[in-house]
Amino acid sequence: MKSSSFLTATTGLLAGAALLAAFTGCDTVNTSRRDRYPENRAIIHGQATVVIYEDDYDYYPGYEVYYSRNRHEYVYRDGSQWVRRSEPSGVSLSILLAAPSVRVDFRDSPERHHDSVVRSYPRNWKRHDDQKDDKDDRKKHKKDDKDDRKKDKKDDKDDRKDDQR
Repeated sequence: MKSSSFLTATTGLLAGAALLAAFTGCDTVNTSRRDRYPENRAIIHGQATVVIYEDDYDYYPGYEVYYSRNRHEYVYRDGSQWVRRSEPSGVSLSILLAAPSVRVDFRDSPERHHDSVVRSYPRNWKRHDDQKDDKDDRKKHKKDDKDDRKKDKKDDKDDRKDDQR
């Protein structure tokens, strides 16, 4: 984590130094201000800004896909290689976004944590709320089945009465 941040900071500082050198020029001769800045040449003052941020990821266990909210990219295995793309492969974005996901708490590459993440969140993992919804759906389904059986018995009884008449 620290080496990645250090590399990013170093790259930013070098880029800032290059921009500063490009905008200020490298005059070594002591000349008057008028000679250095002719009337038809614009004077540009620049400031380099280095932005350093840490990655943060959402993980979709059913598809073993990570989404970086800062970089706006999906990270997943493609065969034996880890890839980073603007859209996931093998699943539509709408289906992926409807699937259960969890925010993971590491700030570097998913590749480094994937083994422990998969143990914590297997492919069939669901959020606690989703599990509750599934139980509610099963209860509702059982109740509907029971109501259907009662209705079928009543219909059978009515049919027998009609036959007796």
